[in-house]
Amino acid sequence: MKSRYQFRFYPTDQQKQLLAQLFGCVRVVWNDALAVCKQSEKLPSNNDLQKLVITQAKKTDERSWLSDVSNIPLQQSVADLGVAYKNFFDSLKGKRKGKKVGTPKFKKKTSKQSARFRIGGFSIKGDEVYLAKIGNVKPLKSRQLPSAPSSVTVIKDCANRYFLSFVVEVEPIQSEAKNQSIGIDLGIKTFAVMSNGEKAISPDYSKKDRKIRKLQRKIARQQKGSKRRERTRLRISKQHNKIADTRKDFLHKLSTKVVSENQAIVLEDLNVSGMVKNRKLARIISLQGWREFRVFCESKSEKLNRDFRVISRWEPTSQTCSCCGYRWGKIDLSVRSVLCLNCNTEHDRDENASQNIKMVGMGHRHDLKRAQRTGKTGSPAQSGEASRITAPLGR
Repeated sequence: MKSRYQFRFYPTDQQKQLLAQLFGCVRVVWNDALAVCKQSEKLPSNNDLQKLVITQAKKTDERSWLSDVSNIPLQQSVADLGVAYKNFFDSLKGKRKGKKVGTPKFKKKTSKQSARFRIGGFSIKGDEVYLAKIGNVKPLKSRQLPSAPSSVTVIKDCANRYFLSFVVEVEPIQSEAKNQSIGIDLGIKTFAVMSNGEKAISPDYSKKDRKIRKLQRKIARQQKGSKRRERTRLRISKQHNKIADTRKDFLHKLSTKVVSENQAIVLEDLNVSGMVKNRKLARIISLQGWREFRVFCESKSEKLNRDFRVISRWEPTSQTCSCCGYRWGKIDLSVRSVLCLNCNTEHDRDENASQNIKMVGMGHRHDLKRAQRTGKTGSPAQSGEASRITAPLGR
C-alpha cells in the first residue's frame, strides 16, 4: 500500500525565486490545457495536450519561458488535469462514491501552489533532496522514509510555508490488538464517546476562530491588490493553518490510539453536508474534522490489518436502549441523559449511542420490533417527561 510522508523545508532566497517560477509555469500549463478542453467538443488525450500546451508553446514568444523549468512537473500538471476530468465524469455516472465532484477550475496565484516531480526529476542524497533546476533542499525530517519514494511534491501553502510530500510504498504491520471491537459516537464538545467508556475532548478553536472573523471583516474593507490587503490575507492564512495543524495533531493521535488498541473500529456515516445547513451549528461542525478522522482511521486500519466498518446514518442509535432494545424515539439535543421505561436503565445519550453503533457494526442487534411491542409506548420523548428523561446536561 502507498503512504504519504510530508516534511517542511526552508528554501533560500534564490530557491524561492526558482520555485515561484516553477509554480507559475505549472499553473499556466494547467490553465492553458483547461482552456483547450473547454473549447473542444471532444476531450483531448494527455499526449495531445502536452504537445499543444508544452512542446509547441515553448516555440512561441509568449510561452518561451516554459523552457526555464523542468519539463517533468509540467507534464504532471497535464496528467493531473486528465485525472480531474476522469473523477468528474465518474461522479456524474455514479461510479465515484461520496460528494459530487465538479468540473476542474482555473488555478489562482494566491491559492496553494504545488509541483510534482516523478523519478528522474529528483534524487535523495543523504539528508538532502535534489530537485531538477531548483537545487538541493534539506527537509526537516521527523522520521525516516520506509522505502524509496516514487514521487515528491513541492507544496507552498497560502501562508507561504514550503513542504515536501513523498509517496512511498509501505508494508502492512502485523500487531495484536488489546480489544476485539469498539464503537465511536462523534459529537461537538465531546469529539468522540467510545463504547468502552472513554471520551475524547476536541481542542478549543474558538479563540483562533474569533481572530479569523475579525480579520475577515478587516480585509473586506481594504482595497483589492493593495499591500495591506495582502498582509491581512497572510494573517488569515496563518490563523487557518494554526487551527488545521492543531486539529490534525489531535486527530492523528486519537486515530492512532483507537486503531492500535482495537481489532474492529465502527463509525457512523454522518450526513455532515446536511448538518451544516443548521446556521447555529454550521461553523463549529465544520471545525471538528469528522470526515478527516474517518479517513485517518480507515487508512491506519488498512496499514495495521484492522477491520474498519461504517454503519448507515439511518440506524436509530440515539433512539434505542442499548441494554434491552426498547426504542423511545427522537429526543431533543439538549437532553443528555435518558431513563429507559422498559428496563429502568439510565443512559448517557452519547455512551448509549456508541454502544448501539458497536452492536450494529458487529452484527449484534436487538429485536427492535419485539422490544417496541412489549414497551408501553414508542413515541418521541419530550423534555418535560420527568419519568423518562433525567435532567439535561451540558453538551
